[in-house]
Amino acid sequence: MKAEILPKKKDRIETAEELSIPRRVFIFSIMCIGFFIAMLDIQIVSASLKDIGGGLSAGPDETAWVQTSYLIAEIIVIPLSGWLSRVLSTRWLFCFSAIGFTAASLLCGMAWDLRSMIIFRAMQGFLGGSMIPTVFTTAFFYFKGHLRVIAAAVVGALASLAPTMGPTLGGWITDHYSWHWLFFVNLVPGIVVSVLVPIMVRIDKVDFSLLRGADYIGMALMAAFLGCLEYTLEEGPRWNWFQDRTILTTAWICGLSAVAFVWRELTFGNPVVDLRALKNRNFALGCLFSFVGGIGIFSTIFLTPMFLGHVRGYSALQIGESIFSTGVFQLLAIPIYVWCAKRYELRWLLMFGFACFTVGIWEFTPITHDWGWKELLIPQAIRGFAQQFTVAPVVTLTLGELSPLLLRSASGLFNLTRNLGGAIGIAICGTLLNDRANLHFYRLAEHMNGANSQANLAVEKIGTRFASYSGGDIVHGHAFAIKKLWGLAWREAQVQTFSDAFLVIALCMGITTLLVPLLRKVVAQAGAVSESH
Repeated sequence: MKAEILPKKKDRIETAEELSIPRRVFIFSIMCIGFFIAMLDIQIVSASLKDIGGGLSAGPDETAWVQTSYLIAEIIVIPLSGWLSRVLSTRWLFCFSAIGFTAASLLCGMAWDLRSMIIFRAMQGFLGGSMIPTVFTTAFFYFKGHLRVIAAAVVGALASLAPTMGPTLGGWITDHYSWHWLFFVNLVPGIVVSVLVPIMVRIDKVDFSLLRGADYIGMALMAAFLGCLEYTLEEGPRWNWFQDRTILTTAWICGLSAVAFVWRELTFGNPVVDLRALKNRNFALGCLFSFVGGIGIFSTIFLTPMFLGHVRGYSALQIGESIFSTGVFQLLAIPIYVWCAKRYELRWLLMFGFACFTVGIWEFTPITHDWGWKELLIPQAIRGFAQQFTVAPVVTLTLGELSPLLLRSASGLFNLTRNLGGAIGIAICGTLLNDRANLHFYRLAEHMNGANSQANLAVEKIGTRFASYSGGDIVHGHAFAIKKLWGLAWREAQVQTFSDAFLVIALCMGITTLLVPLLRKVVAQAGAVSESH
């Protein structure tokens, strides 16, 4: 009789207590693979855009859309993931996303022109983005007590490690193989995830009834808001912001749709994104800290390769090798963080992480034109170590107090803030690099005039040397010397601008450090401090 009453094993929802810890860890690890490759692909192309552009016969401005299209699609789907997981179930949402992401990766590697690449990258971002928040909710479902702290540490590490490693891995792949393999590397892990997740994950059921009366207007408003916001932030620095008509239009659409979206979500009975979670102080502050953490992580990932490429003239592989130390020190910080999380309150670990992050970014400010991997080692080591203490505790402190009902939609909103922080941080840095470089150049040029004896001496020496080597006259030598001096002045102006950008990020991180004590204490070890096998 019992056999008739109980659902079949393959259809039955499994509770965490029914599964052994090794099985839970294995399931969680499989989902983390999908999470990692989705996060990795945000930045894996950043050091190789020049090679991709050359292969697709596209210019630098056009090639930037290889990254922008992924980010726009991803940032739209992340807050939708909570609703999608309730409709399709966590199991099938993750499975379909992994299958689609793998197929899109194959298509990206086979792209025949820039337009096809942009379409396939948008597909990649949309399908990969839905895997990201799902891992956070799964970690809180499968683990409690101290094991939850470890799971949060792993997810936090992957969330910041993947985009940090992206340029390094991308540079190495492009240099040793070709840019096509930036996408083909996703095929094997994508297939593994696509096969194992539907077999092993059973934490909820499909509920197609949610399709009736769903907040489709809210979804459309959110897509318009986030899509136009990401476009404005990505393209604004390149086109001088509101002086460009397209940027001005997307900014207006973004602002109006944002107001309409917030009003809709606060008044609709069944909103696609439940903003009520922001009433929880820890969740609201945690979203702020996630936002600032996104600024710190993504902005430095943006600035460091750009400095090495533009000022030092490094190749994609050299850039990857120079910034590799950040990921190494973050990995080394994981066991230290887990040990500390057993003994110290997470709020103070978070405050320590932001303080270290501030110091690490501050160490970049004395940057000069001859900085390479040796000079970058200590700042990047501090930053890599700090990232683990910045991201991991925020996950537990932000999501740890929420009910299972709010957790799904809240995890999407939480992850959205990190990506928005990264987008806004990169946009601010891009604007600084454009505006401050000109300012510094004009200031340097003011001193390089006829009254400056050192400048005159340099022009004379360089001009004479050029004339003697080339067999030309002194007039041509003088012109060459002026051009050479102009190049040196522009290089130094760029270096000073990078220093300014790092200073702004450091100040932002430092101010945020002072806000951490406003968080309420979350006892992560409550419930099951230890779990039996």
